[in-house]
Amino acid sequence: MSEMHLFLDTDIRGPWPTGTEVIYFGMGCFWGAEKKLWIVPGVVSTAVGYMGGTSSDPTYPLVCTGTTGHAEIVMVAYDPARTSIYDLLKVFWENHDPTQGNRQGNDIGTQYRSAVYWTTDEQEAWVRATHDAYNDVLAAHHLGPITSELDEAGDKIFWYAEEYHQQYLIKNPNGYDCHANTGYFLPSQEVVNA
Repeated sequence: MSEMHLFLDTDIRGPWPTGTEVIYFGMGCFWGAEKKLWIVPGVVSTAVGYMGGTSSDPTYPLVCTGTTGHAEIVMVAYDPARTSIYDLLKVFWENHDPTQGNRQGNDIGTQYRSAVYWTTDEQEAWVRATHDAYNDVLAAHHLGPITSELDEAGDKIFWYAEEYHQQYLIKNPNGYDCHANTGYFLPSQEVVNA
């Protein structure tokens, strides 16, 4: 089934050009998170969905009960020759609050947890290095430790969310976009140096 991205004009399910890599981010409500990521130069496609839970074929109403263990996730397909994993992780860390556990602002529940699921060894190295660097920044400003779930995508299934959630803020320009960020910045790529 083909679903074209309303901003990038690519199929959100692929196939994508040879060399495209994929990473998955949980930053709270996936509507605003997807918009923050699709504008990064070098991103080939994005989609929203559910990941990290136990039930098969989850739906939005079911995930919102908190009984499935899924997080709201943005899948990012990107060209590593045009954008770095560091650039994507910078957007991730700086555009939500990774210290809040199972919530973002007033959005409370396991589906709103912070999470990164990587698909390559290089991604893992940068996830861990940026985590440590950003954790130091937050600690220096007396914020709590990062609680983000960091894990390999592995056999976790990315379940595509319903069509009306995809590129939600294009379809609903004044739609809900909660991202409770810390206001602090990830150190430069040279400083982090995974």
